[in-house]
Amino acid sequence: MKQSSNVSVGEALAIHGGEPVRKTLLPYGRQSISEQDIEAVAEVLRSDWLTTGPKVAEFEEAFAAFAGARFAVSFNSGTSALHGAAFAAGLAPGDEAITTPMTFCATSNCVLYQGARPVFADVSSDTLNLDPEQIKSKISSLTKAILPVDYAGHPADLDAILKIAEQHGLTVIEDASHALGGEYQGRRVGQISHMTTFSLHPVKHLTTGEGGMVTTDRADFAETLRRFRSHGISSDARARQSAGQWQYEMVLLGMNYRLPDVNCALGLSQMQGLTENLARRRAIAASYAEQFAGVQGLILPAVRADVNPAWHLYPVRVDAGQLTAGRAEMFRALRAENIGVNVHYIPVHLHPYYRERFGYKGGEYPVAESAYEGLLSLPMFHAMTDEDVEDVVRAVGKVVKYYAAGFHRT
Repeated sequence: MKQSSNVSVGEALAIHGGEPVRKTLLPYGRQSISEQDIEAVAEVLRSDWLTTGPKVAEFEEAFAAFAGARFAVSFNSGTSALHGAAFAAGLAPGDEAITTPMTFCATSNCVLYQGARPVFADVSSDTLNLDPEQIKSKISSLTKAILPVDYAGHPADLDAILKIAEQHGLTVIEDASHALGGEYQGRRVGQISHMTTFSLHPVKHLTTGEGGMVTTDRADFAETLRRFRSHGISSDARARQSAGQWQYEMVLLGMNYRLPDVNCALGLSQMQGLTENLARRRAIAASYAEQFAGVQGLILPAVRADVNPAWHLYPVRVDAGQLTAGRAEMFRALRAENIGVNVHYIPVHLHPYYRERFGYKGGEYPVAESAYEGLLSLPMFHAMTDEDVEDVVRAVGKVVKYYAAGFHRT
């Protein structure tokens, strides 16, 4: 293909020796910690309680109020929150739970932790969320739960999924690790499904260092979750101390998944900026959508009319049919420009463990697998400046222009 005259020599790609757009790497995600956050943590470090103290309940109450749920139960990671929800739902050996392959492996692993079998269903081509029609085709007499994922912060088709669950007597565990603050048909994520799990990892909207949360409106689920996270014991140490009692009872086989007081203090402080953080992410997404509209070779993330995404990720898809480079080459080129793109996700069933245990060969979930071949997550975090956003736009434009113009070096 001939070299286009509208690509200047000065815009040579960094991967080929040109000047990178940025001097330092802009990561795809990053935590933001304020002096107020640091002081909140320091205050707990000076107190009598580093774990299972008063900040746990305060944080859970604030989180439940934000999500619009009756209960919020904290865990020490998003993974342990998922495990707790799978336990509370009663998943056991011989059961099946339907979930998406377009997720981090923790979503389906929590089913395995309970001795049950994860059954994947393909995703919708626009949002890359679980396709309700595909769920229907996977239901069997063994199915006990459905685990949709709010991919990239765009809520799944929750009403359709809950309707299916009601028809078959199933529990819906919504993995909203990406979607804190997201809205579906005017309702905030966390108050819709039977249980909703969140991740509080540093790259998320709010962080506790590591941490997770489960929201629910059911008191029985909340009680089981609290017991499961603390060895199956029916009371906590602070409550026993307050009552002047020593006796405790283990009533179920649980884990040590508690989120310490010091982490909860950080989360409670961070909640004060959550609304502002969500607004900033939405502004960045709007800027990307406006500036990348119509760019050859890029498929932008879809937003359905009835949702307001939380934008944990901004995943674009490389349309290799319009470029002379595929996703791998685009990834390397953008990294060389110091734009820290990433890939979310390798479909779970394609990981060696799942291939070997369940016999997946590839090709079972064509929509998810095809999407994966082109996915690139652009930087998206609320501390990004306007200049950071412009660097991403310039770098993507530079790289796309190069490969759209027909350049290709071997």
